[in-house]
Amino acid sequence: MSVSKDVFTVVPMNHEQAEICCSWRYEPPYDRVYGWLPWEQMEALGIELGDPEVRRQQYMSVLDAERALCGFAQLFPMVNVIRLGIGMRPDLCGHGLGKSFVHAIIQAARTRYAGLPVDLEVQDWNERAIRTYLKAGFEITDTYEKQTPEGIGRFHCMVYKED
Repeated sequence: MSVSKDVFTVVPMNHEQAEICCSWRYEPPYDRVYGWLPWEQMEALGIELGDPEVRRQQYMSVLDAERALCGFAQLFPMVNVIRLGIGMRPDLCGHGLGKSFVHAIIQAARTRYAGLPVDLEVQDWNERAIRTYLKAGFEITDTYEKQTPEGIGRFHCMVYKED
């Protein structure tokens, strides 16, 4: 891993990058959150990254200074807020890159959806992500339960505090 901080660029996600993201495998317990179906299934079903229109409208790729794919973001417009979904390449997790990674995504969201507040959801057990989001300027504004593929899960809603 040779990625330095503060070098991330956020660009529209292309077909090749979507396929690469679907190949990433995360260590437990993060595999419960970040695992995608295999690319062939995503594309055949036309869901999420596999749907060219959804990919164009909602997904962005996060690149380093050498233009290597380091992660992705989903910018999901909701009523009066833009909700982020964030995934960093598994081998980059836990190396202190999260704050600058998240800041690059926030800037892209604020550029695309000027004036809308930015929030995200994170399961309450995901302490690594919560620490990163707090360092990046988010605060927990609500905690609630909702259905997940594994049953009921507890989530925090975190809202980005304006600069």
